[in-house]
Amino acid sequence: MSNAPQFTRKAYVEGMYSSSSNRSSHGQVEASSSRTSNGKQPAVEDDHSDEEALLADDPLGRDLPEQISFKRKSKASTSTPSFGLSQYLPSSLGPSSSARTSPLPRSPNSRIRNDARADGSTELILNYLDQPANAGDHLQDTKSANGLDWYVEGPGRRVGYDDLTAIDWIFEYAKERQRLRYLYAGASGILGHIKQLADASQVWIILVAAGILSGGIAAFIDVASDWLADLKTGYCRNVDGDGRFWLNKSFCCWGLEEEQACHDWNSWGAAMGIGSVGGRYVVEYIFFVLYSVLFAACASLLVREFSPYAKHSGIPEIKTVLGGFVIRHFLGGWTLVTKTIGLCLAVASGLWLGKEGPLVHVACCSANLFMKLFSNVNGNEARKREVFSAAAAAGISVAFGAPVGGVLFSLEQLSYYFPDKTMWSSFVCAMVAAVTLQACNPFRTGKLVLYQVTYHSAWHDFELVPFAFLGILGGLFGGIFIKLNMGVAEWRKNRQYLKGPVNEVVIISFITALINFPIKFMRAQASELVHILFAECADLTEDTLGLCKSGKANTGVIALLLISSGLGVILASFTFGLQIPAGIILPSMAIGGLFGRAVGLSVEVIQAAWPSLFVFKSCEPDVACITPGTYAIVGAASALAGTTRMTVSIVVIMFELTGALTYVLPIMIAVMISKWIGDAISPRGIYESWIHFKGYPFLDNRDDNGSSIPDVSASHVMTRIEDLTTIPATGHTIASLRNLLSQHQYRGFPVIDNPRDALLLGYISRTELQYALQSALTPPRNLSVDMETYFSHQPLSDPTTSLDLRPWMDQTPITLNAKASFQLTVSMFQKLGLRYVLFTERGVLRGLLTKKDVWFVMNDMEEDRGEGEGEGEDEDGRGGWGDDRDGDEDGDGEEDGLLGTPAEEGREFFSGDR
Repeated sequence: MSNAPQFTRKAYVEGMYSSSSNRSSHGQVEASSSRTSNGKQPAVEDDHSDEEALLADDPLGRDLPEQISFKRKSKASTSTPSFGLSQYLPSSLGPSSSARTSPLPRSPNSRIRNDARADGSTELILNYLDQPANAGDHLQDTKSANGLDWYVEGPGRRVGYDDLTAIDWIFEYAKERQRLRYLYAGASGILGHIKQLADASQVWIILVAAGILSGGIAAFIDVASDWLADLKTGYCRNVDGDGRFWLNKSFCCWGLEEEQACHDWNSWGAAMGIGSVGGRYVVEYIFFVLYSVLFAACASLLVREFSPYAKHSGIPEIKTVLGGFVIRHFLGGWTLVTKTIGLCLAVASGLWLGKEGPLVHVACCSANLFMKLFSNVNGNEARKREVFSAAAAAGISVAFGAPVGGVLFSLEQLSYYFPDKTMWSSFVCAMVAAVTLQACNPFRTGKLVLYQVTYHSAWHDFELVPFAFLGILGGLFGGIFIKLNMGVAEWRKNRQYLKGPVNEVVIISFITALINFPIKFMRAQASELVHILFAECADLTEDTLGLCKSGKANTGVIALLLISSGLGVILASFTFGLQIPAGIILPSMAIGGLFGRAVGLSVEVIQAAWPSLFVFKSCEPDVACITPGTYAIVGAASALAGTTRMTVSIVVIMFELTGALTYVLPIMIAVMISKWIGDAISPRGIYESWIHFKGYPFLDNRDDNGSSIPDVSASHVMTRIEDLTTIPATGHTIASLRNLLSQHQYRGFPVIDNPRDALLLGYISRTELQYALQSALTPPRNLSVDMETYFSHQPLSDPTTSLDLRPWMDQTPITLNAKASFQLTVSMFQKLGLRYVLFTERGVLRGLLTKKDVWFVMNDMEEDRGEGEGEGEDEDGRGGWGDDRDGDEDGDGEEDGLLGTPAEEGREFFSGDR
């Protein structure tokens, strides 16, 4: 009898050897959120194929020769210290080679072969089972620091993350620490130091490559969008010998100060042979509208057919991804290509949108593209988010030519976790992107962006009053715009007509073109408009928009500026949300620049009419006292602050745009006032409002407003054990567990000892349980569906006729006492990025709370809980976000939120490639 357990355990270990070897021979299928496909991105993805790919193999099987453990390793003792060159020699030649044969201390009774240690299979953590029959005398101490106590405590093995689920930050960083520990413990000699250097340089290679690609794409978008935009008014022909069709208007007329002297540029009216002024106006009007509608429709069709993720700015989704949510395919190759081409068409269409926000999405896609070349980074979700945070800075860097502003933008607006090393990485990536854009020099002026200006005069003390007034206007604009835009989004979701997104884009672009053409301020491209609004009149070679008039002639210009800003608010609120790539940063700056320039011209008129007023005594005679362009840039900063609620990054971006350090103080005052007023009207910025509207489970870890958190015990909010589906440690078979999975779509199950005592043993995710059951039924094990399964130590069980699921169970889940406050629970979710928290009382399971539950409470959506069956978060007992990824009922593919109820008309779908 004493030999039987020894024989069966040994057989089980050998079976695990063969199982692991078989898995390794068939390759690994990456089950992270960055899997890609080589084909065209479908509109709706098949959930079953996604699940099968996720469960195809265990990605951790090849990563680590020792499993993750929270145990401290004991240092290997060395009898002789090494000096000089010995530390660079291979371990076999060093004086302490006998003491450094393995990073793991080995038990004297261990039978694991040295040549099999590197395969990382499960038998390494099972070696203490391979002992003589009298385990009580000879079994090694499971609490020793040898890292092999997987069954005693540990986070369990992981297969990967399903789409639309939260990542486990704690597990990911533990996995990375374990990988680095093994790397540095086993690295010796010159080869070892080279391996360490290569591993440390992977992130820098990714960031440098991403910065170069982002800068190149930004230059391409600048050149292509300018050429397409000018194509709406005419084309370049060869008359004077230098004209080419592929040149835009500025390059076609390069070196000529007056537009009438440019013979190479041929307007559509002249091309049609129409001589009358009225006839040319009508023909050019028609061509302008047709091309605008054509470009917008093509951009919308590209998004619908190739990558639905390429629409909007992408910043709300990036904030959610950086917060620890998996949106597969959002940062893939098809999304990058579609967004790049779609941005060129959308910007050229003349719609009230910008490319600055979407360039952040483009930069993150570029980083994700190069990240796939390095499995150590690509296989760790937490490290990937650090890289994305750094890459996002490159997007703002090339959008505004502001590398430092890009770093601050990532820190202030986007990043969920931003340590010091990420700030340094962001700086490098932003700098490389800016240098690349400077090398491309798309405008041939040496400027990174078209609207970079330089001011030659300073401001006066009395101008602080109009600057503060601009801050008030910016806050009012931001609050009203957010309210209006979200109202339009609600109407768009619930409307019963014009359901097709392409049809809506065509109609909005048609109306926009009809309004834009007659008004000269709105006809110009947004970047060109902002440049003229910001610039001083002395720096403009030609006053194409009539902003440099003097005296009473400015009255009509001021009225037109205010009308243009009002129409821009309405058009931008309808445009931001269409199924095209679109940002809101540049339209906000354009609107702010319009009313800012109007205020500046008004102050200039007042000062010219009453120069002897005491407030104007600081003005020097015969020198221009007011610079209207400075009011435009202060107004743009205040409008941007009112829309996005950013502060420091806006001030730095505007400083880098102008290079005028003297105007930092007025910009700071306007931004401060704008944010205060905007927060009073609408507590959320535009990106946070869209996150809330789409139902993304984003918990801001920088939100310290405790008043919004109910002052109740967590037991009032948690899902009680009576409403949970738990798994007893014993009493199940493979068939019963598979039946449990088929009956419930829950994303995870607490494990208890028995239903009567409900002593918490751990937690197992649906994905890991599916994988364990599937691998047990396939070769080489080929277990029967009637085999017994267990989640606790069973000393008398037969491993050949039972299935031990302990390796896949998290035996150290984050737990709180059931009497803990809900505020403490929310703080843990925000600061630690948890997926779920289990509540116990003296070790007895009392309930469970998930990230979605907290999101519901924080967003005052408790009333929707009863309707959310089948749509819960990925860990609780109420389904998963990814379970209902159906297309929109009308086939238009419009996103209506991930957490929508079945009563809603449409549901969020996600497709593409990440």
